[in-house]
Amino acid sequence: MKSKIINDSSMNNITKYYENSKIFITGATGFVGKALLEKLLRSCEKIDSIFLLIRPKAGVTVQERLKDLLKNPLFDIIKGRNVDMNKIKVLTGDVSMPNLGLTDQDLRYLLENVDIVFHSAATVKFNEKLKDAVMLNTLATKHLLEICSQMKKLKSFVHISTAFSNADRKTIEEKVYTPNYNADTIIYLIQNLPEEFIESISEILLGEHPNTYTFTKVLAEQIVLNYSNLVPVAIVRPSIITAAWKEPYPGWVDNISGITGILMECGRGTIKSIICDDSCNMELIPVDIVVNLVITAAWYVGISRPNSVKVYNCTSSQMNPITWKHFGIITTRNMTVYPTKYLTWYPGFSFTKYRNLHKVSSFFHHTIPSTLLDLYLYLSGQKPIMLKLTRKFNRALYEGSFFSTNQWDFKSSSTSELVKIVKESDKSKCFELDFSIENRFDWNDYILEFFKGIREFVLKDDMSSLSGARIKLNRLYWLQKLVYVFLLFIVFRLVLLLNDCIFKTSVNMD
Repeated sequence: MKSKIINDSSMNNITKYYENSKIFITGATGFVGKALLEKLLRSCEKIDSIFLLIRPKAGVTVQERLKDLLKNPLFDIIKGRNVDMNKIKVLTGDVSMPNLGLTDQDLRYLLENVDIVFHSAATVKFNEKLKDAVMLNTLATKHLLEICSQMKKLKSFVHISTAFSNADRKTIEEKVYTPNYNADTIIYLIQNLPEEFIESISEILLGEHPNTYTFTKVLAEQIVLNYSNLVPVAIVRPSIITAAWKEPYPGWVDNISGITGILMECGRGTIKSIICDDSCNMELIPVDIVVNLVITAAWYVGISRPNSVKVYNCTSSQMNPITWKHFGIITTRNMTVYPTKYLTWYPGFSFTKYRNLHKVSSFFHHTIPSTLLDLYLYLSGQKPIMLKLTRKFNRALYEGSFFSTNQWDFKSSSTSELVKIVKESDKSKCFELDFSIENRFDWNDYILEFFKGIREFVLKDDMSSLSGARIKLNRLYWLQKLVYVFLLFIVFRLVLLLNDCIFKTSVNMD
């Protein structure tokens, strides 16, 4: 059914919508969550307060975790503008617990005062145990929505899902699909059956889902749909989330999850083979586009008051598609422009969709060099770590291969509509959603900044080491050439030896 937009000019201004708002965010310590927090503070300066749900971790208090969070270079711009950081209020809690583990006092305050809720908390591990994934992705969503349904001032709730929540389908509309199993039934099972039994039947429960992540995210969407008659909700489905396009800095990224870690190791020369069907579209999306869509989706739900849950597919194939083959060509071109001092070997990689071929290539290009490097580290009195890292990234390659060897048709009418509405309402262009070629998004420039961002923000390698890294890169280039010449010589000698053996055998037989 068509939404009815409120006839109030003040509401058609996105920043005005957020004025004096009290916002609640889960998952603020994650990649998207911290980018969302920074954007709200920078672009919606008249927000009243932002409440973050954080749990104590490994003996570190929530206040200490907040301090660590705000040390991220991501927040340097707003610190320079003297934005009031006291707007950030931290609440101790845990999304997997009833009432989010909040104290009675904190819960009461949220119910009485919160206007807008962003649910970003989730485990994004593909290999998470089913019970843990259900607790963190599905049950947590239900716990939060139970609270939201009682909030007296709630204007909008945005659930950050994934474009691959329905990975078992090839065409994905902007709607909530009914999963094979009822979400409440799965929650009941994991709460009442032994974990060993749950793990033993997890493969059956997953069906055609590639992992527990996509399975528990589709269950979470069903929970959101169930509450949509009580809560004004939107679901944002980003695909593979990558470094920032523009904000707050081009190339900003702060983790090595997924494609970021793979690109980092490609740039260091340690990954040489990737399982991939290079004819498929690569579905990635810059984190600042995701954050802007999340913020504007909350605004639009609040002013339009839709009669059902709004779903937004957020993928690159909507506006600026790129195949894995094209991505690989651009990556190869750019990964030596800003080499890091942490180079291990000369960069270069290849795609293959044949797993056995990848295993052979991985053995020669990943396992053998890592073993030799570990031997060198051991003999020089250092801790051998390369083989362990290689195994970790090989697992990541296999776990992500489902997404690099398949293609989906993501429909995007709701997202396209929102892009147009935001263009009309956001005169200052604070909330950029359009990353099409027409809007000057260039894949080559973006990937170059991505590598620069990995160098600066992930590897913590500042530009003072660039000249030394380029010298090292040049040496590795010629060393690689020498190794190839040596290997060719060995192959040539083996061929001669084999021919000699065949000739002598033939003579003896005669």
